[in-house]
Amino acid sequence: MRVMRRTQPTSPSPQPSPPEVERAPLSGEHQRMTTPAAEILLAEPRGFCAGVDRAIEIVERALAKFGAPIYVRHEIVHNTYVVNDLKAKGAIFIEELADVPPGATLVFSAHGVPKSVEREAEQRGFRVFDATCPLVSKVHVEVAKLHREGYEFIMIGHKGHPEVEGTMGQLDSGIHLVEDVADVARIQPAQTDKLAVVTQTTLSVDDAADITAAVKARFPHVREPKQQDICYATQNRQDAVKLMSKAVDVVIVVGSPTSSNSNRLREVALKLGTDAYMVDSADELRAEWIEGKTRIGLTAGASAPDILVQQVIERLRALGALSVRKLDGVEETIKFPLPKGLKLDDAGESSLGHLS
Repeated sequence: MRVMRRTQPTSPSPQPSPPEVERAPLSGEHQRMTTPAAEILLAEPRGFCAGVDRAIEIVERALAKFGAPIYVRHEIVHNTYVVNDLKAKGAIFIEELADVPPGATLVFSAHGVPKSVEREAEQRGFRVFDATCPLVSKVHVEVAKLHREGYEFIMIGHKGHPEVEGTMGQLDSGIHLVEDVADVARIQPAQTDKLAVVTQTTLSVDDAADITAAVKARFPHVREPKQQDICYATQNRQDAVKLMSKAVDVVIVVGSPTSSNSNRLREVALKLGTDAYMVDSADELRAEWIEGKTRIGLTAGASAPDILVQQVIERLRALGALSVRKLDGVEETIKFPLPKGLKLDDAGESSLGHLS
């Protein structure tokens, strides 16, 4: 199995002499120790989601089929390790299509792109593979459909995030961004008879609910999606952190600073009153964060590979953690299909499975 694929977590081999830390229920108080002899509690689910798996595989398959270099518009997913790994294999990450030579192979990132980028890529004649997460594409399809019916849109999301730029870029006008409840009072749609709300897929579920409630209070007839736009993976990982935060003294989130969903996991824990920190790698973990803690919660954003989680576990063990326990959680079985044109021969398929 490739390093970049999300794997079922396994506990590192137990140390030969120290005993396991006694386990306690998920709720209730637990004694704090003066030295870091902690138990690590692993959130479930955590790490790669189906959309991230698919995006990385598209780049890896393109490299295997067409050879390096493969150009990728924006970071394929927001994780430093993933990006550096793909760079080492021959991927080149760019922001402007003018930096891509004629006839090259281009991959759109998992966050999606504006229509203007799609048109430019077609005009320049690139071989294009779209790694946009299908759940983001679903939002794009909904926006296009309702726009044809005369709707304007309120988009809940973070200004400057590539997913927001991609979704807002599906239209030339008529889509209004709100980042918080205060923004809802400021927007001025041209009409309110046909108004719909869409959401960035990686937001805090609770924050998005608060903003949606404010939108509905001002625009009572606003149309909401039949199913929420926040994706299953974001929801599941936030729910897992809510459960875990009740049982631990501190939460460590593995994720890059640019990762929206990873940042939201840290915020969820903090809002529940649990100390929480985010690390891009095990090297960033600081001993003082776990000093005196008996239980350390560990999770990872949807773009963080499991190898980073295992490295953080080893770092925590070196700092005194004695045992690892996986919490119960939702089992994710979703897998998204790949775009056409990336099928490999038997030898290619075999080598793909061993890329690291």
